[in-house]
Amino acid sequence: MRQLLETYKSWRYKNTWLLIASFVVFFYLAETPFVERIIATMGSLGYVGSFISGIFFVSTFTVAPAAIVLYHLADLLNPLGVALSAGLGAVIGDFIIFRFFKDHVFEELRPIFSKLGNHPVLRILSTPYFAWVLPVLGAFIIASPFPDEVGIGLMGISRMKSWQFLILAFVLNSTGIFFIVTLARSF
Repeated sequence: MRQLLETYKSWRYKNTWLLIASFVVFFYLAETPFVERIIATMGSLGYVGSFISGIFFVSTFTVAPAAIVLYHLADLLNPLGVALSAGLGAVIGDFIIFRFFKDHVFEELRPIFSKLGNHPVLRILSTPYFAWVLPVLGAFIIASPFPDEVGIGLMGISRMKSWQFLILAFVLNSTGIFFIVTLARSF
């Protein structure tokens, strides 16, 4: 057991593979009755369910069930309250992903990016003229109904501080969820 732990600690891309493995496991579990019961339970919790759904609203694999819960909650509760509480939850989900990407995955992938450093496209994107593009594109993705991982990754590549990310993620997620919930209620 100890040798297995030592091997895991010395494995170069352990966090990247952990991320990929978690996606595979979630794909496998997404359509089970257990997950469907969780969705129904969260819908009955009101604003707390909205907060919890917001945490799951940011991931590729949980955005659909979270959006369904938020849609049903917006029919029962104030859409602005649902958007704000879900936005607060989304900040927590985004921050977990942001820290994981920034602290672990990007560190593991840095040698690969440094080998590609002479690629013309990467050189253009790293100039001061394009330094603002990654955070703006990341912000657009976070505010959209698309899953946030790519947007968080783009913001993680930039030199954004954690407190800046938290404020921006709250505003973007709350605004995006409000528009989605309001639009869904109009149909």
